[in-house]
Amino acid sequence: MTEEPEARETTAEEPAVERLEVQRTIPTGAARIFSVLRDPQGHVTIDSSGMLMDATGEPATKVGDEFVVHMDREALNDYPMGRYDVTVTITAFEPDREIAWTILGAIRPQIGHVYGYTLEPVDGGTLVTSYYDWSNIAPEWREAGIFPVISETALRATLGILDRTLARSTDW
Repeated sequence: MTEEPEARETTAEEPAVERLEVQRTIPTGAARIFSVLRDPQGHVTIDSSGMLMDATGEPATKVGDEFVVHMDREALNDYPMGRYDVTVTITAFEPDREIAWTILGAIRPQIGHVYGYTLEPVDGGTLVTSYYDWSNIAPEWREAGIFPVISETALRATLGILDRTLARSTDW
């Protein structure tokens, strides 16, 4: 039996943070970046957490599309979940502008957190904003006080990996 994580409280002076955002200008066009972000293998390639091991499915083309990501929580060393699968369900899809998704897994109730990217053309490339939003998570998960699961540093590192991937690869 594992211990439940200790709940974190916020004070009146410290508002609850429910969304992280990081940005980076990547010196390539939005269409090329978007092709990585909509591709299940792209998710695995740019993951900085080490949890995404592989993926099964086709690149997303619209809201509601799904693919499976094969995970290994041992990379975070926070909960002994081992290997498991989650279904990525696309919740926002605007080609070359925005993509977002939620994660569906075996855990009940479903958590309800959202990951996404917005893309904005700028001089020298594309301003990529990576966001992680847990403002609409199920009350049980809010009370557990375990968010954010992925840190701002990890989001920023993923943008660095995305930049490096596009600089080195012609696959996307």
